[in-house]
Amino acid sequence: MAKILLLNKPYGVLCQFSPSPPRRTLKDYIAVPDVYAAGRLDADSEGLVVLTDDGALQHRISDPRHKLAKTYWVQVEGEPAAGALAALRRGVALGEFVTQPADAELIDEPSQLWPRDPPIRVRKNIPTAWLRMVLREGKNRQVRRMTAAVGHPTLRLIRYSIGEWTLDGLALGESRAGQQLAKVEN
Repeated sequence: MAKILLLNKPYGVLCQFSPSPPRRTLKDYIAVPDVYAAGRLDADSEGLVVLTDDGALQHRISDPRHKLAKTYWVQVEGEPAAGALAALRRGVALGEFVTQPADAELIDEPSQLWPRDPPIRVRKNIPTAWLRMVLREGKNRQVRRMTAAVGHPTLRLIRYSIGEWTLDGLALGESRAGQQLAKVEN
């Protein structure tokens, strides 16, 4: 049976095991040998990273052809109006491609949120809002590029879930064993 680990990756941590001083990497948080991240999460993003020793499972999790839903909590600059949310739901032109439609809705700040270190920049006269976005593809910096394209740059990005796996009960920097997925969508 495959090893599966869930990690709540802190801000600033690189999604790799090889050392990269002075940056922290997964090696600083995971002591289990022979597991690798199924997909990446940028250093300036936080939240759920799934690690496994099963190459086929790693591929099914990270390959967009399997359309495994990934849910993000996104703090954005400004307060998105209905038109901006509708654009995210339709798909956004990002130059070289148009994103697949995403589920996007305004939410209250998540109650289980931890303080970010360092904190986001706060602008006295510009409010912020939180979105819940669900994507079934994962292009480089896609959520950040999508929110910027609709006029609301991302200030903080947290991956809450990948398929059935979530951050629930997982403290920042903590990892735990994960259960096998019931199914991976095709």
